[in-house]
Amino acid sequence: MAFITLSRENFYHNLNQIALKTGSLDKIAIVLKDNAYGHGLSLMAKMAHDFGIRHAVVRNHLEATEIDSLFETVLVLGGEALLSDTCSYAINALEQIAGMPEGCRVELKVDTGMHRNGIAADEVDEALAMIRKHALKLMGLMTHFRSADLLSSELFWQQKQFEVVRKKIETAGFSNLRIHSCNSAAILRSKRFDEDLVRVGIAAYGYNELASPFEDVVLKPVLALHARKVSSRKLKQGERAGYGGTFTAPKAMRISTYDLGYGDGWCRGDSDHPYITPEGLPILGRVSMDFIALESDKEAVCMMNDAQDAAKHFNTISYEMTTALSPTIERSII
Repeated sequence: MAFITLSRENFYHNLNQIALKTGSLDKIAIVLKDNAYGHGLSLMAKMAHDFGIRHAVVRNHLEATEIDSLFETVLVLGGEALLSDTCSYAINALEQIAGMPEGCRVELKVDTGMHRNGIAADEVDEALAMIRKHALKLMGLMTHFRSADLLSSELFWQQKQFEVVRKKIETAGFSNLRIHSCNSAAILRSKRFDEDLVRVGIAAYGYNELASPFEDVVLKPVLALHARKVSSRKLKQGERAGYGGTFTAPKAMRISTYDLGYGDGWCRGDSDHPYITPEGLPILGRVSMDFIALESDKEAVCMMNDAQDAAKHFNTISYEMTTALSPTIERSII
């Protein structure tokens, strides 16, 4: 079966680069949602813990239960809210507040311009009143930036909106909240950092998605995807292979099938413009559900060691390349 290797050295390099921006490891909250961006939730959580990361962010409570013993705090971004000494739950809408259990630890998400989730600025007073009414424990204030990776002034506009809301909440009598707005792109482009946390996702896994004019913070991909050989055969010149016979052998050649396909989360792509592996091997013909064909006799081949490079071929982004990978693929730390 296909397998994934995770580089501990590269992961720790990336976390160190972020710590140089924040000034402290204590201010890093590692985002582990969606199976740690496809890298493997439990493995990445343990490595982050061993490096000294104290805070984590996950998608739902199911993910939280896998890793909450490793961290001092876990922010849960969605789903059902439960009483917990470790977990706090993002408030994404006013309607959510009434359904949260009394005493639940919550963090108020404010919509400062992304218009995805969060309380509108003119709803903040009502949200605070409801938090008091339902006896929730407000632990933090957060927002999310929509264009931090773009060469524009929108980041500064959202930061100003967030600062207005922050002062309003302080005036309302809520103190000692942890403040966090920066995602990976925002912290990578920041020259100074004065909040309590940064929610680091894709950067921790080795990808800097900023436009070229920004400072080039060197990050190293953590994940490499490999496939194992299943069978080999000789093709004569002119013989066709695979679904639809879209590959025609230009010469006598030996090809092998490898155990990776879109059943594992690998992109099907276009056989007329084949993906080329890091070892320079083009995929021959169509990707099938569980298999690809290569002109190789190696027992295992590296299919991807930089999701950003692979994403360019498929006209997508590194996030999609890694999060699509099946959680059943064997993963190991090297």
